[in-house]
Amino acid sequence: MAMLDATMPRVAAAHAMFRRKRLFALAVPAVILAYFVYVLVAFDIAGLADRARMDNAKILVADSYSYKTHVTRDNRNGGISIAIEGETKGTYPQGMTPDWVRLTGDDGAIITLPGAHGVDIAGDVTRVTIPDYGVITLTATARGVDMDLPTAEVPGWINAAANRVMITTDAGRISMTRARTEVFRYSFGWELFWFTLDSPFYGKSPRELAALALSGERVVPDRSNLSAMVHDVWNNRMWRHKDVVWAIFETILMAFLGTMGAALVALPLAFMAARNFMALGTVRFALRRLFDFVRGVDGLIWTIILSRAFGPDPLTGALAILITDTGGFGKMFSEALENVDDKQIEGLHSTGAKPLQRYRFGVIPQIMPILASQVLYYLESNTRSATVIGAITGGGIGLLLTQAIITQKDWEEVSYYIVLIVLMVMVMYTVSGALRRRLIKGDGSGH
Repeated sequence: MAMLDATMPRVAAAHAMFRRKRLFALAVPAVILAYFVYVLVAFDIAGLADRARMDNAKILVADSYSYKTHVTRDNRNGGISIAIEGETKGTYPQGMTPDWVRLTGDDGAIITLPGAHGVDIAGDVTRVTIPDYGVITLTATARGVDMDLPTAEVPGWINAAANRVMITTDAGRISMTRARTEVFRYSFGWELFWFTLDSPFYGKSPRELAALALSGERVVPDRSNLSAMVHDVWNNRMWRHKDVVWAIFETILMAFLGTMGAALVALPLAFMAARNFMALGTVRFALRRLFDFVRGVDGLIWTIILSRAFGPDPLTGALAILITDTGGFGKMFSEALENVDDKQIEGLHSTGAKPLQRYRFGVIPQIMPILASQVLYYLESNTRSATVIGAITGGGIGLLLTQAIITQKDWEEVSYYIVLIVLMVMVMYTVSGALRRRLIKGDGSGH
């Protein structure tokens, strides 16, 4: 009986412990579920489908891998113009039209769209032929736009208002306002990527271009055909290849200056923050808190602060990277210094080496693989970050990307810049990774 009385409290305590664990196991999922319910309500996830504009998303996706040609009729002054992406730099010269556009005088055009769709512009009246639906007649008037449909009900692919009518089909888009009539035809690819319309090499096949490059007969006076081709590609006004190459170089330079500058600043400070090289605890504490502060503030915040102080400039972006990375490097370098082998330093000291010589030949060789590996890793990351920083400081490929996004017109340019950024980062990762492996192993064979 005495033994039973002694075990009862232990059994009761065990049951209580199991109950607490069971309640805890149920409480944790309940708290997580409550949090997700709060997120669903607070951010109105249920209303996301209603707010989403799938028609706009479809247009943006189409713009990323294709281009659109604008056929525009000025409803106020008359006249037909044809331009790729609606830009002046992509305007067809007089007498030159795509093969799917036939001009009918100065104020009309017959436009053939895919799938037997067609548009006939005749002055202020435009007739749109839609297979299996009929002919839609649009008339520009002083009051706005009059629309005549073959059915009483307006289809969902027609957005009609008093002053604007938009017809969206898989074959293209037709828009009419009181001021203008526009037909947008999409075509796969990035038009004018190599040669613009005013180049004598526009529209020629790769075989024709190769033959011209080898030909002695010059297309452009005082310049070989190959030189003229390179000149036209390099100075392409639509895609601005020259500016893009310089922007990529500027982005890499921004990352390089910021990363290497941070390493040079952090290394001497790390010696003063390391316990085995600085006896004064006050100095160590102050430097470690400084490292925590500069790396605790995100690089974008430093970018905004420095842009306000010094103005937008690529060098400002490099300085923002330098400040942020100084904190990270200082912490890592000081920890690496605290783990060096003192025997090598003592051996140099016994030969009469001075302090700087002991640091140079006894300390630096020990931490160099770690330093180089971390610096190269940060350089990889900063190459990507410099794109975002460049958008704020007004430099590099980030600025071009931001400008292309803001226009909300040439999304194929956005795709082009994103592809270049990805390739740039991949190249930096590959080169940096190869250098890290070589520095850590000593050679490429691993021996």
